[in-house]
Amino acid sequence: MPQRDIYLLSPRALSPETIAVAFAKTSRAPESFREIATELSEEKSAQFHEKWVVGYGHASVAEHAVLHLAFENVSRVAIETIESSRLASYTEKSTRYQKWGADDFTIPPELDGHPLRDEFIQSVRLLFSTYAESLDPVKNLILERTPRRENESDEAYDRRIRSQYVDRCRFILPAAANANVGMTANARVIEMMIRKMLSHPLEEVRQIGQTVKEVSKAETPTLVKYAEAVPYLVETTTEITNHRSQIPLGHDDVNPKPEWCSLIDHDKDGEKKILAAALYRFNEMPYANALAYVKSLKKKERERLAESLLGKLGKYDIPLRELEYSTYTFDLVMDQGAFAEFKRHRMMTQTPQRLTTRLGYTIPLLVTEAGFGSKYEAAMKAAIQMYEKLYDFNPDVAQYIVPNGFKRRVLAQFNLREAYAFCQLRTAANAHFSIRRVAQKIHEELSRVHPMLTKYMKLRDETWQQVEENYFTKV
Repeated sequence: MPQRDIYLLSPRALSPETIAVAFAKTSRAPESFREIATELSEEKSAQFHEKWVVGYGHASVAEHAVLHLAFENVSRVAIETIESSRLASYTEKSTRYQKWGADDFTIPPELDGHPLRDEFIQSVRLLFSTYAESLDPVKNLILERTPRRENESDEAYDRRIRSQYVDRCRFILPAAANANVGMTANARVIEMMIRKMLSHPLEEVRQIGQTVKEVSKAETPTLVKYAEAVPYLVETTTEITNHRSQIPLGHDDVNPKPEWCSLIDHDKDGEKKILAAALYRFNEMPYANALAYVKSLKKKERERLAESLLGKLGKYDIPLRELEYSTYTFDLVMDQGAFAEFKRHRMMTQTPQRLTTRLGYTIPLLVTEAGFGSKYEAAMKAAIQMYEKLYDFNPDVAQYIVPNGFKRRVLAQFNLREAYAFCQLRTAANAHFSIRRVAQKIHEELSRVHPMLTKYMKLRDETWQQVEENYFTKV
């Protein structure tokens, strides 16, 4: 009997494209991966990819070539596109724990030579100087209220305090603020990302896309060299955007007072379908029979079945995949700081609208209590004025001036399994209070329609109303 063998094909010894070929050839070659890799050269690997990936469209082969990309000093507007690929991993510079310097921002290339450029820079500098000015008053207030723990070092105490006052002051930072992000993804994802970025309406994003292409070609020259702008994305974006002139924006005759968290659609029989799917998995029957059986049960009997499915979940356990058979669609309004956390949940389908100042802004309670409320609001009003001037020039470019405290809309659809992941993670004590508010409200809406299965979520004992009362002057 052949012996089991598990080993690495190390990128220190082989190029990503060679590793991809070594894995791809095993479908038709009897040799071991080591033997296949030994026979390969970078030239042979390139020829393989030209024939099978490019020529015959076997793009899944490119998924075995993995790259690690480092992005530095790109705007938060651009980061949203970088981080929009679902099948990738990201780590981003946090506005909750790090401070921004006076020059840490991007000037949109579209403003080069434009009369609004100088005014844009002045507006961004006003926001950054207000941010810098807010740090000490809020820090001093937290120092008064947060005594040092016994034997706590200066470094540990400073880190604990900083996570609180920087947390509040970040609401002033605009989307032009720079950040760094590390990305790990396979070549297929990176090629798709390059195409998306080269097709983007913002020049900064297109420039980044071109740089990513050149950098990636150094490691995977064959797999990304044909990535170009996609006419479908460019033309479709333009045509649908042009429809806005036909829509009475800002007027809602159907719902004149829309909720900030609206469950607009859900599977009415979702709980029954999930329970039936669980029975289907562990028994021998057609799904229709399982569903008919669940529907025939009395409520108490379904509750016992739900207990069997979810009752033994531990704090860090992931529920069975059968929870994915029920979906929910939410229309949400949240501040941009909350959206920065929300967008990380890429198992959802998310459709965010452009950044805007037209939905108003939130005010953290500690900013007001520190006596900084009037300066905070003055900065926000200055951002509104600059936004409108930029919007008349280019609505996409106008996003750069929008601070984190302003609200935006996002449409989101997800299944119950992802709801468990989101609600439990984002209601935890260390989650930002803006996203805790959103997660608690989403959980409330889910519990209203599907109480039998949502009651097993392990959430912090806090309501979204309490978050509003304890953390916001205005929300």
